[in-house]
Amino acid sequence: MMQILSGDDPSVLGERRPAGPDPSAVRDIVRDVRERGDEALLEYEKRFSGHAGPLRVSPGEIRRAYREVQPEVLDAIRDMASLLRDAEQSLLDSLNGAPAPPGISRAFRPIPSVGCYVPGGRARYPSSAVMSVVPASVAGVGRIVVVTPPPDSGFDAATVVAADHCGAHEIYWTGGAQAVAALAYGTATIPGVDKIVGPGGAVVTAAKGMVSADVPVDMEAGPTELGIVADGAADPDMVALDLISQAEHSPDTICFMLTDSEALARRVADAVESRLDTIGRSDIVRESLYKNGFLAVFGDVRSAVSAAERLAPEHLEVLTGDPERDAAPLNSPGLILLGSETPSAASDYMLGSNHILPTGRQGRLRGPLSVLDYTKMRVTARADHSRMADILDRVGAVTRVEGLHNHYEAVRGRVP
Repeated sequence: MMQILSGDDPSVLGERRPAGPDPSAVRDIVRDVRERGDEALLEYEKRFSGHAGPLRVSPGEIRRAYREVQPEVLDAIRDMASLLRDAEQSLLDSLNGAPAPPGISRAFRPIPSVGCYVPGGRARYPSSAVMSVVPASVAGVGRIVVVTPPPDSGFDAATVVAADHCGAHEIYWTGGAQAVAALAYGTATIPGVDKIVGPGGAVVTAAKGMVSADVPVDMEAGPTELGIVADGAADPDMVALDLISQAEHSPDTICFMLTDSEALARRVADAVESRLDTIGRSDIVRESLYKNGFLAVFGDVRSAVSAAERLAPEHLEVLTGDPERDAAPLNSPGLILLGSETPSAASDYMLGSNHILPTGRQGRLRGPLSVLDYTKMRVTARADHSRMADILDRVGAVTRVEGLHNHYEAVRGRVP
């Protein structure tokens, strides 16, 4: 059963992240692919997934994917992409349309190339292809590369269709640390990219961290985290459904509820327990919730909200009588979901928000993946003699403090 803790228990705010992979093993894979390229990449792919190549998804496979994907799935992918595309285009337009001070010009320009990691293997994530490729396409990235692990069985038509429909230029069957290394350093088959984005498990997250000294990455985006702040009036069945929905991602998922009601905590624990023998992926859900999950009881909702701010989970649901008011102090979660009718599972697909979110408390420093991750700000500045005369005295004051007299002379030389 899920553990019920007091909000005063130090473990509530303690380090709860599952132990990651052996860093030396991940480092060896990254180094090997960097040094031997395709030869190592194919060796690791065959060892870990059984896929012996070819790596690149061919035009024939893309056509096959469109034939095989069910019409309702294709419609859902198109709708998901359209909602996200509208949101990202609105953000980009607002950035480029924002007024600048006199003499300053700002424009957000796309980076040249990006590698989008789309998880796969035991599960399939066409939605993650949408979430990473659409912002890149809206930003105007010239080369969008998707890598995804070959499925354990069958043919992952939906992910191929999602990547292609949203604007990917290249799609490859490869995953794990070897795929991250290939994107970072390039091989004969997969030329390197300028940035790597996308969610993944512990191995992928570790590999992204290792290559980040050489190639920029977006963020630590995994394993999944869900926090819920709920008052005593919250529906325990809805809370249980939401905890289970995110726990099914992997045994490393961290799901928790913070509440002012011990009675609710007991009812949620019972509601979760009553479902575990009948749901899909029950072994994953059970391991995740028993090993990493918890229900914490605080003296009041304000204290629960304060704890949520410190924990900074990837997703945070606020299920209280006045979610707008109670969520007002929150800034650190990756995505804040307000009210009982806004489950995190919906935001994973069809709310127009991006589900690639910061984990590991990185939400304190950044938000969801967006066009901002695929652009750089181009700034130009222009002045004239009168502007130089206007700023001369202030430049002089600062340069004297800094001891950089020639900076002052360079400005003074422009003053008639």
